[in-house]
Amino acid sequence: MAYVIAEPCIDNMDQSCVAVCPVDCISSDPKRDRKFFIDPSNCIDCGSCEQACPNGAIFRADSLPVDWAGFAWVDATWYADPQQARDAIDAYLPASAA
Repeated sequence: MAYVIAEPCIDNMDQSCVAVCPVDCISSDPKRDRKFFIDPSNCIDCGSCEQACPNGAIFRADSLPVDWAGFAWVDATWYADPQQARDAIDAYLPASAA
């Protein structure tokens, strides 16, 4: 079961999670993305990122709060179609509302 980065990361991209990930499965394009994304295919479910996140944004996929359940799809989609994931983030929380 992979970990997922949810709403609290949007526009609060502290890199602590990236620094502790032993398999480098947390990514973003710093010039275009408003949050980090965890690759569910490469996440080894170690939990290091969850413990390191100062924003409380990272959850096991099976423990995501109901309101943030869609973030599992967003993280997985970013690895296949980054623009579709960015569009979903912008639709969920427009940049002007952040």
